[in-house]
Amino acid sequence: MNPSVSGIAVAWRPAIAELLQTYAASGRLGFTEVVAENTAPAQVPQAVLDLGVPVIAHGVTLGLAGADRPAADRLTRLAELAEALDSPFVSEHVAFVRASDSPDPLHGDVLEAGHLLPPPRTADSLDVLVDNVRIAQDQLPVPLAVENIAATFTWPEDTISEPDFLTELVERTGVRLVLDVANLYASAVARGSDPVADLARFPLDAVAYMHVAGGTERDGLYIDTHAHPMPTPVLSLLTTAVEAYAGRRLPGIMLERDADVSPQTVDPEFTKLAEAVPTPSAGPPRR
Repeated sequence: MNPSVSGIAVAWRPAIAELLQTYAASGRLGFTEVVAENTAPAQVPQAVLDLGVPVIAHGVTLGLAGADRPAADRLTRLAELAEALDSPFVSEHVAFVRASDSPDPLHGDVLEAGHLLPPPRTADSLDVLVDNVRIAQDQLPVPLAVENIAATFTWPEDTISEPDFLTELVERTGVRLVLDVANLYASAVARGSDPVADLARFPLDAVAYMHVAGGTERDGLYIDTHAHPMPTPVLSLLTTAVEAYAGRRLPGIMLERDADVSPQTVDPEFTKLAEAVPTPSAGPPRR
């Protein structure tokens, strides 16, 4: 089973609930996404359900690339939310987020990074990630998709490129991908590689949908803030990604914004996305 979504979209946030309803009513909103940690399965906002479009449960704290196995309670919550939303799949990140999932006498308190951190791209690290993805797949009621993160540093131990790392992960687990174009750009800038060349080697056939967001340049790095307008290089890379799907079904493309969220900040970005990446109409809302 290879689920996907189509059209252009915006991640749901309470501050733009009415704007997204307007998009959905006009057929411009292909799907949306809620942050799992901010959405209780038993208390899904009615405004989300009323959109009538596919809603993806998007987690940020599972830590699939960490050494610990995915916590059963976190997986249970994701599973319950996916069922409450009738999600086509659950998405998470190729990242580690904590040093331990529970306090113990040896390690002391849980050390939360408060950020999505890149795992070492090594054979051993990949083995751990593969095992954790399989555990999550077994416990979720819908397929899993995992997202490339904005890695602003690399590990000295790295021996595998990110495209090869993700390709092998897909081959060994069958997991789907969330291709975050802004994250890909940020990672390429940080490590001094060519983002277009990196994109060309990604396993594009495994992509369930894409993310794009705004950011800013800071001290020679591109910081994916989710709080600024989408810059020209990111939009250009997105256009390149769309062109790579010529003759193939184009996955859905979602705008994310997590700070300074309002109709006044989101609507111009959504319009910019629609103009930069023409896509077929999402059609009438799903009932």
